[in-house]
Amino acid sequence: MRNSQEICALDHFDLKLLAALEADGRLTNSELAGKIGLSASQCSRRRIRLEETGIIEGYSARLNAGRLGIGLLALIQVSMSLHSTENAKKFSDFVNSIEEIQEAYALTGDADYLLKVVVPDLKSLAKIINELILPHASVSHVKSSIVLATLKDTHRLPLTAAKPRG
Repeated sequence: MRNSQEICALDHFDLKLLAALEADGRLTNSELAGKIGLSASQCSRRRIRLEETGIIEGYSARLNAGRLGIGLLALIQVSMSLHSTENAKKFSDFVNSIEEIQEAYALTGDADYLLKVVVPDLKSLAKIINELILPHASVSHVKSSIVLATLKDTHRLPLTAAKPRG
C-alpha cells in the first residue's frame, strides 16, 4: 500500500466511481457501470485499483446511534501537562483504547487534542471525563462541550476539489 499522503492521479471516471461508492458502498459493478458510463468489468478493474492504491480504504455500515441508545455526543478539548514524544504516544494509545472516543485530533491553538465522544447519557460522559481522561498522567486540563444539534454529518470527501488527470 502507498503512503497515505501520496496523491494518486485520477480521471473523471475514477471520480464518478468514487462519488457513487461514497453515496452507496453496496453498489455492484453492474450498478456502477450504469451510473458512470463504463462496462462492469472496467468498473471492477478501477475499483480494485482504487482499493489497492489505498484511495478506497474500506467499506462499512453507518449505524444510527440514537436507535442504539447512544444519544449523547460531546467534544472534549484536552491540554497536556507535559509535551513530549513519550507523553504523546501514551495519550494516543490511551485514546485508542476507549471505544466511546470515535475521533481524536492533535491540534494547534489553545488545546492539544480534540476528542469526539459518543455515550448513552451524561453519567457515562462524566465517567469518561472524571475516571479516565482527567486522571491520565499527562492531562492537565479538560474542557467539554455537549452537542445540542448536528447541522451536518458526513464522511464524504469534496471530490470536486480533486483534479482529474487527462
